[in-house]
Amino acid sequence: MIRLRHAFALLFLSVLPAAAEIGDDGLHKAPWMRQTFLDLREDLTEANAAGQRLMLLVEQRGCIYCRKMHEDVFVRPEIAQTLDEDYFVVQFNMFGDLDVTDFDGTTLPEKEMISRWGLLFTPTMMFLPEEVPTETMAAESAVAVMPGAFGPATTRNLLSWVLEHGYAGDEPFQKYHARMLESQAE
Repeated sequence: MIRLRHAFALLFLSVLPAAAEIGDDGLHKAPWMRQTFLDLREDLTEANAAGQRLMLLVEQRGCIYCRKMHEDVFVRPEIAQTLDEDYFVVQFNMFGDLDVTDFDGTTLPEKEMISRWGLLFTPTMMFLPEEVPTETMAAESAVAVMPGAFGPATTRNLLSWVLEHGYAGDEPFQKYHARMLESQAE
């Protein structure tokens, strides 16, 4: 009986997602994240060349909601695949000191740029269009901003809505999401 319990425990533990890797900066790291020079103009050009959408991911050390996203949501196979194949994800540290160059040419440390963008929560996902006017900043040009942690269905549907250019149509995300939940339940 004890061996059976041990076997069951090992089986149970083997199906749990692995803990997200933490980098030297204290932020979660995923294989679909890109290391760049944090020049958003260059990042957008590279994303477009790869046929991907630029997504900015703002996180902070010790963020329990960031951990939730990395351990429960981003690791879902369909979400991880979408992020890897369809998105060019650049991570920012809400309180970091690395220089970031915005689309308008302004260069500031991460913490000052994030303040300039008016972002208050982590994680925050900011989605950019394929073309951004050079005189604007990222926050002005974003087609969608998702502040906070959401479940797999909401995240998956937002990723799809952005890829489908839903923001350019007549169906707001909330209605799209409700429609997708209904069709996914069938």
